[in-house]
Amino acid sequence: MTGPSARTLAHELAARDDRSLAALLLARHVSPAAHWNDAFDAAEQLLDPTSIARALVDLTAAEADALEAATAASAAPAATATAAEPGPARDVLVARGLLDADGRVWESVADTFRATSRVAVLSPTTAPTPERTPIGENAADAASAERAFTATASLADVLHAALVAPLGRIGAGTLGAADRRRLIDTGAVEDAAAADDLVAIGQSAGLLAPEGRALLVTPAGIDWLGGSTAARWSAVAARLIAGLPAGLRTAAGGWLAAPAWPGAYPFDPAWPARADELAGLLRRWAIVDGAGEPTVWMRRAAAGDAPDAAALAALLPPEVDRVYLQNDLTAIAPGSLAPHLDLRLRSMARRESRAQASSYRFTAETLADALTAGETADSLRAFLLELSLTGLPQPLAYEIERSASRHGTLRVGQDGSGRTRVTSDDAAMLQTIAVDQALRPLGLIPDGDALITRSSADTAFWMIADARYPIVAVDADGARRPLERHRLAAPPEPEADPVEVYADLLARLRAAQSEDADAAWLGRELEQAVRTRATITVTVRLPASPDEDQGAERSFTIEATGLGGGRLRGLDRTVDVERTLPVSSIVRVGPA
Repeated sequence: MTGPSARTLAHELAARDDRSLAALLLARHVSPAAHWNDAFDAAEQLLDPTSIARALVDLTAAEADALEAATAASAAPAATATAAEPGPARDVLVARGLLDADGRVWESVADTFRATSRVAVLSPTTAPTPERTPIGENAADAASAERAFTATASLADVLHAALVAPLGRIGAGTLGAADRRRLIDTGAVEDAAAADDLVAIGQSAGLLAPEGRALLVTPAGIDWLGGSTAARWSAVAARLIAGLPAGLRTAAGGWLAAPAWPGAYPFDPAWPARADELAGLLRRWAIVDGAGEPTVWMRRAAAGDAPDAAALAALLPPEVDRVYLQNDLTAIAPGSLAPHLDLRLRSMARRESRAQASSYRFTAETLADALTAGETADSLRAFLLELSLTGLPQPLAYEIERSASRHGTLRVGQDGSGRTRVTSDDAAMLQTIAVDQALRPLGLIPDGDALITRSSADTAFWMIADARYPIVAVDADGARRPLERHRLAAPPEPEADPVEVYADLLARLRAAQSEDADAAWLGRELEQAVRTRATITVTVRLPASPDEDQGAERSFTIEATGLGGGRLRGLDRTVDVERTLPVSSIVRVGPA
């Protein structure tokens, strides 16, 4: 038989508005396709021990403590039983259907809570908290700033690598071994652990996003690459802190001290490992130090205030906006090159080393790539002359002119009929690409003094460019059309409104609501008793006599056997007769 708690919860669920009810369903991980016909179905399922056990996993330490207090109070005599103390934790428990509207725990919730053990966690062993010294006077501050600078530069390199070729993911969603090795070999990261941490940080900050089995840079990631080092670091730090689970956040907007992290979700077996992973990301990004204490510029943020951006900026290496261009076709930055300049310089040169002084090398291929992306000989010269402390060396100027003179020998675009045409003033080059085995998938066919293909103009352009032919894309008028090769992640889908997610289930629950909830509940109990052929005690109100306001009540103990036509049938084993009782006269039903 269903206990009275389910009946009360059903009434409370029916009284909620759609948004509150949808939030409860979402918090309790209810499937939108759940086959619930009415609020009574919902109440029974929400009070099922399996559903309750799932809900306990999501409880923070404060919420678990509040539920424990309510459970202990429920065991007291009725005269002394009390509700949970008012506060945010109680509000959450009520919203999730673990306490009733008055703050009292449901019987099945209390039973499940008592039977569930908290996860055993070891007390973290951390180094002694360093003495708080003025900013900049502690060598640890400088080391933390160096870690912040290194992490920011490394994440930028990871994004650059993902722009060149998307990072691959394995089935578990983590970075693939081949791309982990690629990041290490190119100097973007120092080891596999750094690669995994920085990719996770990039995803948490919205700079990288999964698309199938690939990780792509997001539009926000492109914007982030153009910011200063301090701005880059601060933007990611803000996203990491905002993304911390509720159990780690304080009411003021900061976060809990490191020793409290392992026990923040006491019923989640996976939480200690997750807490350790999150702490590692904050250490990697220099939000906390090796002892788990906030770094000097994050002390105020840990208490809920804004970070001390000036403190970080004062400790970061200064950025430079000039480089030395050399005769060997290299560029040397005498310090940390401003990110927006580094971003453009990388579009025309390959970076060979990364440190506070980086080196870049120009080649015919890198200059051709820059021209393909929309640069011209004039724009390259203008940028490099503005950037250079040593003018434009003659060998580099010659290489720019040579690349520009060759670039555009081939042109690809759509003609008036929508076909993709490859044209050139060099008939020999057209003949060469027509027989190039690497370009066979394009199916190039001679058409007068041009080649045509069924592939799109963009596809033809990139295949021919990858084969290292000097090609440009043109529009219908023959004007040059710059192409952006980078494949970016699609904009994130807006978070679904829970009311919309559960629209069908909510409509079904609302349609089943009855003005006479007591009668609906009674009918439900009788149907359940008949299904299980349960032995029940039925209290019936007898007809009143002329001198009575209402009739007397009489109880029968029967084995329910049938229900129909407004009557309950059952075997009264006390006198071994079958009784037929009008449902309209039944006032109470209970277990025998």
